[in-house]
Amino acid sequence: MSTTSVRPVEILLVEDSPSDARLTMEALKEGRLLNSVHHVDNGEDAMAFLRREGEYENAPRPDVVLLDINLPRKSGLEVLGETKADPALRSIPIVILSTSKHEKDVFTAYGLNANCYITKPVDLEKFIEVVKFVDHFWVNIVTLPPKS
Repeated sequence: MSTTSVRPVEILLVEDSPSDARLTMEALKEGRLLNSVHHVDNGEDAMAFLRREGEYENAPRPDVVLLDINLPRKSGLEVLGETKADPALRSIPIVILSTSKHEKDVFTAYGLNANCYITKPVDLEKFIEVVKFVDHFWVNIVTLPPKS
């Protein structure tokens, strides 16, 4: 059973690879008129966006964060840890979307309260399929926490 969101869903994509970011944003936007995808390419900007600091002062609160763990300036695991430790941000679902299959990364991400961990497929078509599935699951199936 699925429930369709009645308000736009704000998605924050934290990805430093320009090609992965472009493909992910295209897959997320396909067929979604109400959803907004915002992109930052490093961990420091991700935290500034989430905390609405500096140039992100007017940024919307994301409903879902898609987070790579291998980022410049602050790792995705650091972003995850800081977000889940912050009472104002911890209810935002965070989906780890990474090329890393290392057990240590998976274990650490779940230990920091990641909502799920997905290894990016290397095959282009499978990558797009996974992103579309993530979008469908988090936008159409899951009941997201209300905006506070």
